Order: sequence, then C-alpha cells, then structure tokens
Amino acid sequence: MTEMSPEFLSELADANARFETAAPSKILEWAAERFGDDIAFACSFQDIVLLDLAMGVMPGLEIIFLDTKAHFPETWEYLETTKARYPGLNLTITEPDEGAVACGQDGCCAQRKVAPLRKAVSGKAAWITSLKRVDAPTRQAAPIVSWDEAFGLVKINPLATWTDDDVAYYEQSHGLPIHPLIPQGYLSIGCAPTTKPVAPGEDPRSGRWAGTDKVECGLHEA
Repeated sequence: MTEMSPEFLSELADANARFETAAPSKILEWAAERFGDDIAFACSFQDIVLLDLAMGVMPGLEIIFLDTKAHFPETWEYLETTKARYPGLNLTITEPDEGAVACGQDGCCAQRKVAPLRKAVSGKAAWITSLKRVDAPTRQAAPIVSWDEAFGLVKINPLATWTDDDVAYYEQSHGLPIHPLIPQGYLSIGCAPTTKPVAPGEDPRSGRWAGTDKVECGLHEA
C-alpha cells in the first residue's frame, strides 16, 4: 500500500489539478509511469471506452470484473465479446463470499461488490475507474486523482470530465461494441434484479435501484 505522507498527498493534488484539462490517455500514461504494474482497473464492461484507452497504454493492466452472481446474461455475453476484441486480456473475476445476502437486500452491494473489490486491490498502489461527473449528483465533484480512504490506495478517474456525448462519440468513431442492453433503454447497467430501463430524457442512473433513494453501491462513496 502506498504511504499517505503529506508530500504524497501534495503530489496527488498537483496531478489532479494538472489533469483537469488533460486527455484520458495522458492521465493513463502518467498512471503507468507512476505506479507501473501496481495498479488495477475495476471494469464493469459497460465502460469499454476506458478499457480501449487503457489497452493502448497498458496492455497488461489487470482488469477486475465484479461477479455479483446477479448479472444479466447479456452482460456475460458482452464480456465474451470484449475478451475476443482484446485477446490476452489480464482479467480477474471476483466472487462474493459464500452466504452473501441476495441481490436487492440490505447490504448486498457491500458483500457482493465492495468486499470482493477490497480483496482484489489489496496491496495495490492505485486503481482506475470509469467514474464520470455527469453520472450522478453524488459524483459532480469527483476528482481525477485522489487518495481513496475507503480502499487505502490512489483512485484515478481518467474520464471524470467527459460527458455521455464524449463517450458515445468515442464508441462510434472507434467502432466499439456496446452492451446489448443499451439499445433496450438500460443506460446504466448493474445487477438484473435491481436494474430497469429508463425512458428517453430520464437520468441514465434512474434505472438503478428504481423506487428507492439509493444512488451508489458503495464503490464510489466518500
């Protein structure tokens, strides 16, 4: 685990300010140079844009997929499509501990996502996510580079400043496959029991935990 000294925190703050207008590829290049192999990317496989960018900079990067045991069949199909596009993908698939509460019950995300990710990144210096500020009101102030107190390592969000239009343009211009549920109105795809399609013009994340006041699973909460 990286030491959280005042000097190190200052370095992260400087990097965060410097990257506010930087291209995601430049942020990834810095991450590769600064942390080497001591870094991982927690990828939902809906965030193929960041995966594509990362493979161009760090082809051996460890990719962590959180198997909650409640994914849509289409998510697994898309995972296979993505693996075929990037042969040799350094993929780690996590699983929840035996006895984890069922998806949709109180504490399910903590047991099926947060705890497995914590194990997967234990000992790493940094992790990369596809978090964007436009994703939800809870993410509007998300930094690009910061110390993640919850996981005890550096958190890097190369797409933090991107809009959904930026993502769509990159997907189209690079011919990337998209998740098969997106054309069906599933704009933010999580577990099958708790994810619904959204109507045109609705908040993309309104289909996650619909009918509740929950907006985060715990991976990106302060």
